[in-house]
Amino acid sequence: MPVSFIPAEWAPHRAMWVGWPSHAELWEDNLDQAQAEVEALVRALAGPGREDVRLMVGRPDALADAQARFADVAGVEVVDGLFGDIWLRDTGPIFGAGSASAHAFRFNGWGGKYDYPHDGEVADQIGQASGVALTRHDFVLEGGALDHDGAGTVLTTRQCLLNRNRNGDWTEDKASAALAQAIGARKVLWLGDGLLNDHTDGHVDNLARFVAPGVVACSIAWGRGDPNDEVYDAVARDLSAMTDADGNALTVLRLPSPGFVGDADEKPVPASHMNFLIANGAVIVPTYGDDRAANLACQGLQTVYPDREIIPLPSLAILTGGGSFHCISQQEPA
Repeated sequence: MPVSFIPAEWAPHRAMWVGWPSHAELWEDNLDQAQAEVEALVRALAGPGREDVRLMVGRPDALADAQARFADVAGVEVVDGLFGDIWLRDTGPIFGAGSASAHAFRFNGWGGKYDYPHDGEVADQIGQASGVALTRHDFVLEGGALDHDGAGTVLTTRQCLLNRNRNGDWTEDKASAALAQAIGARKVLWLGDGLLNDHTDGHVDNLARFVAPGVVACSIAWGRGDPNDEVYDAVARDLSAMTDADGNALTVLRLPSPGFVGDADEKPVPASHMNFLIANGAVIVPTYGDDRAANLACQGLQTVYPDREIIPLPSLAILTGGGSFHCISQQEPA
């Protein structure tokens, strides 16, 4: 039986999974603010005519608080689960067309860097809760390492997918063959490096995203001292020379990056407007303190989503854990 394509994220969803910050020992002083940022995301997703949200809580002692927070929000189901942390995009399954199937992969803590209890069980829990049988594939893959156009074109980075800390013998050909067999990829588009200090080893959902058939959004440096200036330009050059699985040239939509965002020691962290989440009726864009850059990024996304509300929301506390809105979510296609 032929494998169907993974739907594009802008296709309709029947539900959206979101991870709830549940472990005080991981988030430390950022826990309260991270929960506030995720609460704002969930409330935006659950707006009228948007998503049925399945909010997964990762430990029993965080369940009652999450239930109380969302007791007044229609369309939010709080799911009692177990995970190491909230990055469901990477630990959960990738759903196929109509959520008739879901694909589960081996997870090794982003190349062995973060080995948390229960992260390897997340796909099983989501599959069971959603009522979708899992198809298992015997290779390491995180969902944030891929982006899909809905017609069999897959976007990824060599830094992540060919990293020896995932599947040690993979070449471009071996990886492309594995993705063709597993998720019906007709063509894999290879970018180089991801963002500086990205502990995922360059996930593409922080770098470049399909936003419409044949259209890929990527960043352009903003302000002085943007640490990813050269990476952004390399991505745009590479994309402008690529074609999709049907042979059509890609259109590149460049949006302002957040500029330099540093941690407490002023070390650059991988802040990205590309970690937006496309929802039914809305696009939720993470922001990091520069309102002008965020506004321009939102204006650019509005040009490709004129019928969706573009909603900027803060994500600085979530970023202290290493990602943003796209990283903590996973859609079930309708």
